[in-house]
Amino acid sequence: MLPSGYLIRPCDGGGSIIHIVDHLNLEAWSAPEILRPLYESSKVVAQKMTIAALRYARQLAQETSGEVVYGLGRQPAVLRTFSQRLCRGFNDAINGFGDDGWSMLSSDGAEDVIVAVNSRKNLATTSVPLSSLGGILCAKASMLLQNVPPAVLVRFLREHRSEWADFNVDAFVASALKSCPYTYPGMRPTRFTGSQIIMPLGHTIEHEEMLEVIRLEGHSIGQEDAFMPRDIHLLQMCSGTDENAVGACSELVFAPIDEMFPDDAPLLPSGFRIIPLESKSGDAQDTLNAHRTLDLASSLEVGPARNSATGDMASCYSARSVLTIAFQFPFEDNLQDNVATMARQYVRSVVSSVQRVAMAISPTGMNPTLGAKLSPGSPEAVTLSHWICQSYSYHMGTELLRADSSGDESVLKNLWQHQDAILCCSLKSLPVFIFANKAGLDMLETTLVALQDISLDKIFDEPGREVLLSEFAKIMEQGFACLPGGICMSTMGRHISYEQAIAWKVFASSEENAVHCLAFSFINWSFV
Repeated sequence: MLPSGYLIRPCDGGGSIIHIVDHLNLEAWSAPEILRPLYESSKVVAQKMTIAALRYARQLAQETSGEVVYGLGRQPAVLRTFSQRLCRGFNDAINGFGDDGWSMLSSDGAEDVIVAVNSRKNLATTSVPLSSLGGILCAKASMLLQNVPPAVLVRFLREHRSEWADFNVDAFVASALKSCPYTYPGMRPTRFTGSQIIMPLGHTIEHEEMLEVIRLEGHSIGQEDAFMPRDIHLLQMCSGTDENAVGACSELVFAPIDEMFPDDAPLLPSGFRIIPLESKSGDAQDTLNAHRTLDLASSLEVGPARNSATGDMASCYSARSVLTIAFQFPFEDNLQDNVATMARQYVRSVVSSVQRVAMAISPTGMNPTLGAKLSPGSPEAVTLSHWICQSYSYHMGTELLRADSSGDESVLKNLWQHQDAILCCSLKSLPVFIFANKAGLDMLETTLVALQDISLDKIFDEPGREVLLSEFAKIMEQGFACLPGGICMSTMGRHISYEQAIAWKVFASSEENAVHCLAFSFINWSFV
């Protein structure tokens, strides 16, 4: 026997002390070699069990005392129940135990996606009977990630759903979980507007877990109901976004939910789980340096500390992790084969998208001393920062940065930390952003990797686009223009007001005819 348990001791004057003991023998020798670190590390066990239990107890204490307030008027116990249902449903899908009613389907010749069905799973509730539901199908895939920070990947998947998700698949699952009859996806195609609104419901004390509602805006393509909105609401839980947590499991789990948000809503969770296979270095500076390769901050460290970071770059995030993807789909008995085919194709598409993202955010092979490459054909960060400032001075007759900004590193560092949002876009038929300083990334609520997928017209509202269009000829002829204050929009759908915007042409080197890009400075911006 290996006794485990809790000891709670009252303290004089109120309060109590909790002692938690987890005494386990996980028989690591019997696990596959690649998974053995998960069973050998006491840090991983402590993070998953002991620390999680302490946080849970602390959360309950603060909820009971009224220190925690949640959105939409929901009681803490209700939100906690939703989180637990999402976790349990996702675990059930990943495990696929036969005792729980799961059985494997024969493959389509490839072994990359595993499909299982469960005809015994009952999602019906008092408010949603789901009498036509034939069963649940789960499509799963796993992949080994090398040098990809799990927290960064999960944050990207959360913030940029349109990079990997298919709105029609979300709509299919959502409609199937309503009491009305549903159809096979593709019969009523929907255009996803690209707008993703995140509405926070609550989070744990240390923000290691967040519960939120996602609204995806869509409209039918068919003429008969083209003007009817077809928004999809998802209940989503995100955890493990702290890069410094040792052995933390990062997850993004979501399930369609009715817009009325009933307490007994049926939930069919899908999502991503990333489990580190090796413990990270306890050196916070190494962790920070690994993350800095994702944005311009990789070029902002100067002095002796930077030299030591150079040699450590190859090992500052050399850990491996396993990403598991699981998507669940309801089906009618006569549509099981069709849904299985669709599920395999969809999961393969998601895997391909995630692989592309993982390659983009992996710091492998990048040297922070060289400055971040902003996009194919773009100059390095230090060079571009000089071009931006020199061109601004040429057009406006004043300096963009303060007078003490001298030297390559100082110019880039001050531009990165400038209070105004500074963004650069390419000069193409569809201009896309190639650079933003920290304020610019904060304003658009994005990362440098995702920035390069955002076009200039997407951030302005209609009046803003009209002003930009009317001033564009002036910008190209005169070299700059001052735009009046207005409203723009972040990638998360939040509105942003700005007092004034300045646009100017950025010359490559000192050649006035060699225009590299357009720069914008949004002055005194704030979220509305």
